[in-house]
Amino acid sequence: MINPWVMKMEQFTCFSPAERQRLDAIVDSRQRTYAAGDDIIADGGHAAVCHVLLSGLACRYKLMPGGDRQIMAFLVPGDLCDAEIFVLKTMDHAVGALTPTTTAVIPACDMRQMLREDSSISEALWWGTMTDLGVLRERIIDHGSRDATERIAHLLYELLIRYRIIGGTSGNSFDWPITQTDLADATGLTPSHVNRVLQRFRDDGVISLRSHLLTVLKPARLKTIGLFSAGYLHLDRTVAGDADVCARAGDLL
Repeated sequence: MINPWVMKMEQFTCFSPAERQRLDAIVDSRQRTYAAGDDIIADGGHAAVCHVLLSGLACRYKLMPGGDRQIMAFLVPGDLCDAEIFVLKTMDHAVGALTPTTTAVIPACDMRQMLREDSSISEALWWGTMTDLGVLRERIIDHGSRDATERIAHLLYELLIRYRIIGGTSGNSFDWPITQTDLADATGLTPSHVNRVLQRFRDDGVISLRSHLLTVLKPARLKTIGLFSAGYLHLDRTVAGDADVCARAGDLL
C-alpha cells in the first residue's frame, strides 16, 4: 500500500529510506475504520491518539445550535485529522467521515516526539500544519470575498490538486462522493444554488460528473473562474520540479 501521508509530505521535503520506513511502520501498526457519518473525533472530545487519513473522505465541521452544519475543510488521504489534540484539552470542532474511511492511529507520545526532534519528518509535519491552516484561510476568503461560482470553482480545483498529490487521480478525474448538501455546508450556499453552479459548469463543458466521478475537462478554465493561486498549498518541491517527488500537480499550478 502506498502511504498517502508520505506522498503528501514529500511535496515539501525528501525522506531517506529509513524515514519512509519509519512512517510506513507507524501507519501499518494500528488502523481504525469508520462508516460514513461516524465521528473520527467529536467536538469537545479528547483522545490520546492522532489520526491520519489513509482512505476515504472526511471533514472538519461544526454544528450550530440550530442544527446547521458548517464544513471548514475536506480531508483527503494523507491529511492529519487532529495533530493538535495532545496539546488541547478538548477539540473545538468535530472531524467526521463522509464515506467509509480508514485512519492510521498514532499515539500522542509518538507524534510529540516527531514534532520535537530535529529531522526532515518534524519539518514536514510543521509544513503540513501550515498547509492545513492555509486551506482554512481560503475558506474564510471564500465567505468574505468570492461569489458562489468562484467559491465552488476554487474548491473543485483545490481538490483536484490535493488528490493529484497523493496519487488519487486518473488524469484529471477523481472520486466525488461529496453531496450537494456537503458542498453547500462547505461554501455557505444552499444545495439548490450549488446545483445550479455545477449544472452551469457541466453545460459549459468545464467539468463532467458521472457515477461519483468528477472530471475536470477544462482545468485552465476552472482555475480562472475560481481565481485560483496555489501559493497557500506551499508545494515547494512540486513547484521546483524535483524529479524525486512521488506524485506532483506541477502542470496544474
